[in-house]
Amino acid sequence: MELQQLRYVIAVAETSNFTRAAERCRVVQSALSHQIAGLERELGARLFERTSRRVRLTPAGEAFLPAARECLEAADRARAEVAAASGEIRGRLAVGAIPTVTAVNLPVALRDYRRRHPRVQITLTSAGSGELIERVRQGGVDVAFLGLPPRAEPKGVRSRRLGGGELVAVVAPDHHRTESEADLRGLADEPFIDFRAGAAGRAQSDQAFAAAGVRREVPFEVSSADFLVDLVRQGLGVGMLPAAYALRFPDLRVIRLRDAPTRMEHVIWDNRPSPAATAFLDLIRADRAETLPA
Repeated sequence: MELQQLRYVIAVAETSNFTRAAERCRVVQSALSHQIAGLERELGARLFERTSRRVRLTPAGEAFLPAARECLEAADRARAEVAAASGEIRGRLAVGAIPTVTAVNLPVALRDYRRRHPRVQITLTSAGSGELIERVRQGGVDVAFLGLPPRAEPKGVRSRRLGGGELVAVVAPDHHRTESEADLRGLADEPFIDFRAGAAGRAQSDQAFAAAGVRREVPFEVSSADFLVDLVRQGLGVGMLPAAYALRFPDLRVIRLRDAPTRMEHVIWDNRPSPAATAFLDLIRADRAETLPA
């Protein structure tokens, strides 16, 4: 069994097509098919069902695929560890972040990291905090940036708090409310635009309204901050955003809240960070230390 054979199996499984898998792996299809057939003979089981219409994993293939991925990840990690021992960081760095992260200037951090470690392959995923925690647990993301209610802590991962901040209400420029400051009770009769129920970004607001003893209506639930802002611009309701993030939208009017919800941002990683992930965490730590007052 060879690592290249495992790569071919994964490519076919992910594309459901031998031709596309061969193109991804940059080999001719006959060579890829020959290698997979040889692996099937060695295993004594067919990994794929092939028809004129589609290719899909057999039960044996379903069982084999997770182990194949683990083998490739272990091999990649071994190469990265050897390179790190020689003073070079290489491998992959999968970063995840909520769209509204403000405690770290993530685009600048990624730029600086790529300049320092050009042999690392960087990917970035944007998702909600709960999904990112799960991806780090499963190994699909190496380092992630979250926003959680102040008393919440990410579970099953290693983490560090980056800092907290208040949320503000944002409304369209021509919204009927003209005040620059309010409390949650005063806004409770407005329609709200917020993240879907159960999401960490929604929990911050829900908990604050519950603490204030008032109920609000959320007729518009979204999965992204950009969509939330677009709906606010159309005058469809009031949005809640971190104060630092709301500054990115000067066309919206900001209403500061006397009893504002708050959130805490975290950086998380798994229990055995790769050399590439460790170098990124060190960079984040150093950059934040430089911005803190003496």
